[in-house]
Amino acid sequence: MNKMIVAASALVLAAVTSVPALAEGNLASRATELELNINTVDLAFSQTEFQVETGKYYILHITGDGEEEIQVVAPELWRNSWINQVVVNDLETTPYGLYGIEFDDEGTFSIGFVPIRPGEYDIYVPGYETRGLRGKFVVK
Repeated sequence: MNKMIVAASALVLAAVTSVPALAEGNLASRATELELNINTVDLAFSQTEFQVETGKYYILHITGDGEEEIQVVAPELWRNSWINQVVVNDLETTPYGLYGIEFDDEGTFSIGFVPIRPGEYDIYVPGYETRGLRGKFVVK
């Protein structure tokens, strides 16, 4: 009889702890804002590491100084995130996928996203990544 009670208790415990967690409400209404300013004169990112969590909504504001035409890429981060929208000058687009963004002049891109898969993902300017224009996202 004791074995049967233990087995039944184990089944109940397994059923209770295996209930999936569900998001409540609108994730986008509770966005965490992140800033990345790019200085192409001094070849520096304002921040080189971002700590983010899966399942949370972020808006990354990337600002280029306009001193040089550059592309900023983070293909693995975007491939492992849900992209809600990209905003430039109050114009929004909802991309199916994203590889990078390009600055032809000074300005800011705002990218709304939810990281899905944990890992470390690079963000960089191709050709300048070994000279200072590189950072990473640590997704937990």
